[in-house]
Parts: sequence; structure tokens; C-alpha cells
Amino acid sequence: MTDFLVRRFIPDYLNTEDETVRMRYGMLSGGVGIFCNLLLFASKLAVGLLIHSISVMADGFNNLSDAASSIIGFVGMKMAGKPADEDHPFGHGRIEYIAAFVVAFLVIEVGFSLFKSSVGKIFHPEQMNFQAVSVVVLLLSVCVKLWMGLFNRKLGNRIHSSVMLATSADSLGDVAATSATIVSLLVFAFGGWNIDGVVGLCVSAVVMLAGINIAKDTLEPLIGAAIDPKLYENITNYVKSFDGIIGVHDLIIHNYGPSRSMASIHAEVPSEVDIRVSHEIIDRIEREAFERFHLSLVIHMDPIEMNNQRLFIYQDMLRSVLEEVDSRLEFHDLRMVDGNDRINLIFDLVIPRDYQRSQYEQVRNQVEARVLERDGRCCCIITMENSYCAEH
Repeated sequence: MTDFLVRRFIPDYLNTEDETVRMRYGMLSGGVGIFCNLLLFASKLAVGLLIHSISVMADGFNNLSDAASSIIGFVGMKMAGKPADEDHPFGHGRIEYIAAFVVAFLVIEVGFSLFKSSVGKIFHPEQMNFQAVSVVVLLLSVCVKLWMGLFNRKLGNRIHSSVMLATSADSLGDVAATSATIVSLLVFAFGGWNIDGVVGLCVSAVVMLAGINIAKDTLEPLIGAAIDPKLYENITNYVKSFDGIIGVHDLIIHNYGPSRSMASIHAEVPSEVDIRVSHEIIDRIEREAFERFHLSLVIHMDPIEMNNQRLFIYQDMLRSVLEEVDSRLEFHDLRMVDGNDRINLIFDLVIPRDYQRSQYEQVRNQVEARVLERDGRCCCIITMENSYCAEH
């Protein structure tokens, strides 16, 4: 069914990096969500009124909020697909995250309303009327929501949309909530226990948790999430694969919405090579990186001495020192200013993120002391920094 809908409503559906195609995926997801959730809301409201069950009606209103969420997602995806303009040179892609954040608040608000209703139901329970039709409707709801969850997950993975993946998680949360409602009805039918309020309380907790998770997922790219380790490795390995590039470091990626990113990286080049040759290599990498990763890559050149044997000796010495202090420490951009009585070693030191700021000076002192033990002429000039890659 998913592939049929994609082929039917999305021309050129395989070109998922195209912004127009991506927007159509989002609109398909929103349209399907609106239709399915309105259908589920109407069915559950009718059944809930028929059997006087707050948990069934609560589940129905949750579906209504999901329909509103789908509308917001539909509009958000369409607005996010607008091209760049004079006031927004990086496009409007982040509107998708903002729309998802609004959805998260709606979901949390509905969950809180259900929480209050369920608490009242616990203290003032009402008589339930069990009918087989209610269980049938809710079972059908579970099937529909399960399909919607898998549908949005498949589309989200296809176009790398965190919003669709969050919607998928919300749908699967609804599966759990509706399943709990079915349990409450069966318990009443066969055991005579009215646990409707308790189950409604559980449903509200699931709904609020889903909203909090959506908010968390959409806040990360807005605040500035760390680079995914796999993407970090792919980009750095790609740049290093070119002849004339010795090494790379300091990759930074700025996200301006799904499939809209800018990045910068430092590439080490031999200082002995003509700068025009190195510059031509850098230009080529930037052009091809856009086609390969669909991001604008800016590369800063760091000249590295390749024929200074003394520098290599101090590089090995520094590696040995860092291994003793903490094997996770890394360095780059090592330069040596050689004098008769003093040698300045200038480098950047990459510190793990679990270090507290108070530990930075301690690490600096340990590195300087151990270098000095090996060569009393050395003076370390260290710039402390963190990696922008997520640490897993």
C-alpha cells in the first residue's frame, strides 16, 4: 500500500534529494494522517458515547489531536519547501522543525487533558456498557495506527525526515494506548472490574510521553545537534581520499533544515606543494562534495611540513605523551618554532566532552610537564577544543 501511494501521488519519487519531491512526501504523509485520524476519531467517539466509556472517547480525542498534528505537519512541510529568498538565503527548511515542535505541544496538552479526566473517573467511576462492536472498532484502530506507524517510518527513512520518524513513534504509541483500552473493556466484560479510569490514566501518560519525545527530537536540530558519527566518518574519509590531502580535522555542519546543510572542514596539505595546485584540489573537493552529500562544504587549508624530520620526532613524542595522560586525547595542526635554547610546539588539543571545564587546565599542565620531561627546551602553546562529532 505504501509503495502504491508513493508511486500514485509522487512523480519522480526515487529522487528523494530533490526538495520538491521531498515536500510531496511530506504532503502525502500529512494527507494520509488527516484522513485516517479523522476516521478513527469519528468511530471512537461514536462507540465511546454508545457505551459511556471515557477511555474509548479519550482515545478518539487523541486521534483528533493527531489529525490536527497532521494538518500542521502538512502546512509546515509545504512552507519548508519554499525556495530561498532575499530575507532567508538558506531557505525555509527549519519551518519543518518548528511545525513539529508545535505538534509536540498539542500532543502534550491533549495528554494532560486526558490525565485530568481520568483522575476524575477514578474517584467518580461511571457504569460501563460492554458491546462487542467497541472491541472490533478498537482492534481496527490498532491495525490502522500500526500501518500508519510503519508508513511514516518508511517514508521518514526514505527522505531522512526526523519529523516523520517522530510521527511514526507517536502512531506506535497510540497502538499501545488503544491496546490498553481494549484490555480495560475485556476486563470489565469478563471480570466485572471497572478499570476505565486507570487505563485512561495510562493512555494520558503514553500521549504526554510521545509529545515530550517529539519535542526532544525537533529541538535538537534547532539548538544544534552534534554530527552523526557515520556522517562525520563518511565526509572526513571522502576528503582524505583525494591526492594532495594529508589529513582532515574540525568538521562542522550547520543544519538549515532536512537536506539543507553547510559544512566546513580543515584539510592538511603539503606546504612544499604550490598553493595554486592545492587550491585547485580543494575547489574540486568542494564541488564534488555538494553532489555526493548535498551540502555546501567550505575547506580551510592547513599547510603541513612533510620534509622536516625533527617535526616528525616531536609528533611521535607528543602522541606518546597523550597516550599516557588519556588515550582519548588527540592533537592536530602541530607547528614547531625552533630556536637555539627553546622550541615552541604549537598545536590544538581535542578534549573529550565528558571533561569538566575545571579539568582542562589540569590536562594542559600534565601534557606540558610530560613534554618538558622528555625535552627541557620545549614550550607547549596549546589551544583546547572539543570535537563536533557525537560521542557514542
